[in-house]
Amino acid sequence: MTPSRGLTALHLRQGHPDFLDLPWHLPLAEWNPKVCSRLVEVPRGLSRHTVVFVSYGSDIYALKELPVSVGQREYDVLRGLEERRLPAVTAVGLTRVRAPEESGEELAILLTQYLPSSLPYRVLFMNRGLERYRERLLDAMASLLVRLHLGGFFWGDCSLSNVLFRRDAGELQAYAVDAETSELHTKLSDGQRELDLLIMEENVTGGLADLAAMVELPSTLDVYATAPSIRQRYERLWTETHKEISISPSESYRIHERIRALNELGFSVGEVDLVASGDGSQLRMRTIVTDREYHRHQLHNLTGVVAEERQAALLLNEIREMKATLTREVNRSVPLSVAAFRWLDERFRPTVNRLHKELGPAADEAEIYCQVLEHKWFLSERAKRDVGLEVAVKGYVALRREQPALALLRSANAPLVTVEAEAASEPAPAPTDKASAR
Repeated sequence: MTPSRGLTALHLRQGHPDFLDLPWHLPLAEWNPKVCSRLVEVPRGLSRHTVVFVSYGSDIYALKELPVSVGQREYDVLRGLEERRLPAVTAVGLTRVRAPEESGEELAILLTQYLPSSLPYRVLFMNRGLERYRERLLDAMASLLVRLHLGGFFWGDCSLSNVLFRRDAGELQAYAVDAETSELHTKLSDGQRELDLLIMEENVTGGLADLAAMVELPSTLDVYATAPSIRQRYERLWTETHKEISISPSESYRIHERIRALNELGFSVGEVDLVASGDGSQLRMRTIVTDREYHRHQLHNLTGVVAEERQAALLLNEIREMKATLTREVNRSVPLSVAAFRWLDERFRPTVNRLHKELGPAADEAEIYCQVLEHKWFLSERAKRDVGLEVAVKGYVALRREQPALALLRSANAPLVTVEAEAASEPAPAPTDKASAR
């Protein structure tokens, strides 16, 4: 008698469900709401393997069916990416199921945690009103490749379908979601990077050509120019992170300028190499970049708030504004840590708690707060004065009730909601730029 299909092994990390109530006796392709009430539909990219999504409370997990050796390899690589703090989905478990119909009589099912508030590239390319994000998508893709390569990750199958994008304070952050053909190294050679870029160009162009054969692409999207554009952005960013400059021994300030320039791009600098060149009158300076989470680290150290890189940079700007305000009020310098505590207690937490009551829990508190700040800037720009946080929160709540999709992405052209509280405020000087309006 041929043994039936079923679960043979289950390896799980702590802090997640046991998944034992899922219909492991069926192939993933046969799962449907009748046999699995936990099945959910989410925006997804293309996959050569069968993938389903299940929910446990507010958490969603992706299950992907793979050959056993491939599944183990991808699980190990994703864990390695997590240990190196590189942007990728989180692997939470690996199962093995008996599959008599397969040559090896077993299959692996990889379990990963679904990235909240993320979208595949097709949504960003095809949805009207999201045009502003298409250029940002190319930047995010290039930035992702730079970060992965800096971390010693050879992808081997980089494509738009293998990436998910999350909004990050008006920009996008990209995450790798597929590592079947990937390798982790201490450091990548130039040849490995070049091969990865060639694969990326081929896959991106092929993916867009396939999409263009099925639907009409936006006129601004060139199938054959998109991949080279990603590569050009990658090369500029890679050159910036590896640039060497010559300085004289008396120009130590240039070391700090170089570090600050990299920090402003979001890169953390682990080491600085200074080597004498020529007759010793000049020094060659090289910075060792570790990751692109400089502002994330700083915000978390100050407040405990977990945010994406650009979200963190925006929130830190607001904390610095509060530091300046407090310094004027007490007529003495106030530590940034004190301003951070006041900001958390008087602005961030009250705003997030209020939005929770008005709109329900947010998957990404930092992002929803940044959306309020963005709305505040739009209202202030239109009113030619700073309308204040209270008015911005009221307007944002009204806007979200009219357009619930704003929880994910919002177009710059989305209509703004005017609230009566604006008229009650005294006129204030018009903001001179985006930062001052916030």
